Parts: sequence; structure tokens; C-alpha cells
Amino acid sequence: MDWSREPNYPRPDYLSSSRKRLVPQLVYKGGILHSWGKRMAVALSRSFFATLPALQPVPKHQADIAWLIYDLQYHVENDHEPERYCLTRVEEVFTQFEPALLTITSPLPGNMGDFIQLLQVKLDEHLETPPTNQILGSPF
Repeated sequence: MDWSREPNYPRPDYLSSSRKRLVPQLVYKGGILHSWGKRMAVALSRSFFATLPALQPVPKHQADIAWLIYDLQYHVENDHEPERYCLTRVEEVFTQFEPALLTITSPLPGNMGDFIQLLQVKLDEHLETPPTNQILGSPF
């Protein structure tokens, strides 16, 4: 049975993973390696890498970080191997340490008016009787 399209089917939380796991390791371990003048490699799944903000690539010889992007790829049976999924490197992206860290850790805020409007819609959905004069005002 394939339940992957059903409501509440568990999905990876890449946003949480980048904030709680990737960033602290880049800051702490990556900061040490960077201060020593050492390069580093970060291996990620393609779907996780796709959730990160666009990183500014640099030529390999200028890079501090090699982002090694992997994916499971289905390999058809041949004379020597059975059909199976194989973990395969599908891409390499080279970046400098500080610009990549800044890009990953800097939020991209949307329009505050759109956010307030979304909050108002959600508030209205939870009220038994929608307000006639009650709206979220300026936060200041």
C-alpha cells in the first residue's frame, strides 16, 4: 500500500534539520576547520539541498566547502547486478565558507502585510462569529 499521498503522511522536516543540525555543525565544526584554513565537505540528500537557499557557487580551487549532493537512483538489472536503488552522487557545489553560512542563516522575510492578513484569516476561522470590527492592528 502506498500511503505517501494521504493526509498526515510523515515527511522529512528539512527546515528543522537545517536550523537544528546543519547550521550548528557548520558554525562550530566548520568554524574550527575554517580558522585552520582547512576545506570541508558536506554530504546531503538532493531533497534536503533543494530546501536550502541558493548558495553562491565558486570555482573548485576557491572553495572552502564542497557540497556533495546524493540521491537514491534506481538501477535496472543487468548481467552482473540485480535491480536495486543505489546511493549516487548527483551533483557537487563549491562555495566559500562565510558567504554560504550567512546565506543559510539569514531569514528571507516576506511582506509583513501578507503575514498579518494570513493571521487574520486564521483568527477568523477559529472564531464562532467572524468579527465585524476586530482586525489585527499595527504591531507598533
